[in-house]
Amino acid sequence: MTAIPTTTSLEARIGRWARGQRRLDTVFRLGTALFAFLVLVLLGGVIVALVEGAWPALRHFGPSFVTTEEWNPVTDEFGALAPIYGTLVTSAIALLIGVPISFGIALFITELCPPWLKRPIGTAIELLAGIPSIIYGIWGLFVFAPFLQETVQPFLIDTLGEVPGLGFLFAGPPLGIGVLTAGLILAIMVLPFVTSVMRDVFETVPPMVKESAYGLGATTWEVMWSIVLPYTRIGVVGGVMLGLGRALGETMAVTFVIGNAHDIHASLLAPGTTISAALANEFTEATTDLYLSSLIALGLILFVITFGVLVLAKLLLLRLQRQQGT
Repeated sequence: MTAIPTTTSLEARIGRWARGQRRLDTVFRLGTALFAFLVLVLLGGVIVALVEGAWPALRHFGPSFVTTEEWNPVTDEFGALAPIYGTLVTSAIALLIGVPISFGIALFITELCPPWLKRPIGTAIELLAGIPSIIYGIWGLFVFAPFLQETVQPFLIDTLGEVPGLGFLFAGPPLGIGVLTAGLILAIMVLPFVTSVMRDVFETVPPMVKESAYGLGATTWEVMWSIVLPYTRIGVVGGVMLGLGRALGETMAVTFVIGNAHDIHASLLAPGTTISAALANEFTEATTDLYLSSLIALGLILFVITFGVLVLAKLLLLRLQRQQGT
């Protein structure tokens, strides 16, 4: 016959089980804390390595390193202003063009697209995100840049180039490559990331909320602008910041089409460079310690810019959350 456990033995088993669960919970908590701490250690290691490598250049040039344009490896004169300018301008062009198009695509998929067409469009967007950046660069150099040189850039020069106060942005010969071309390539590259995030957050809006607005006579645009966007603005801002981070750090595609000239021109048609492109082009050619340190300093500046963008995005998201709470 099977013995019936007494109350004392049952309590002992429950006690042993509870102690085992507490030990497992402690191990789990310590393990996850270790992983989180490991991320901080890796980040700190990257910062220390960048600062240590960039210190000789920062000490030698001082604040003028970020305020001067000259970049001459022969005379060991280096200034980061041109790469910083190119990085910021190309990223701004990418967002100005890519975000509205991404919003339109996400709006079409979630509100207007027939059900049978949603999957092909979604798959195409995912394929765009999966194309390696070097493929974008090759396509941009051999296909997109000649197209711009023969059609788009002459049109911009003949039209917008004649507008007072705006013409300086489109002055000069149509070279095909340049800051504008790099910005357009970046816009194409950030488009699938921003579109995917916007589409996902738009689909989180309760259908009843949108149907109520439609029932009151609102148009599709009014529903998107007055209902969907306010409901999903935190996610939309996060998607835009994701695209901005992608644009700031892009290397190979920009290197192919920007012209790689350490110069600052008011015209968007002129060649330029970015921090990532300068690092990709010149890191293996750094023959002096000061040259190498200057390149590492460029990497440190890019890290600071990216970190600053993330901090501003986080502050903006927190502000939006507080406003949404009120």
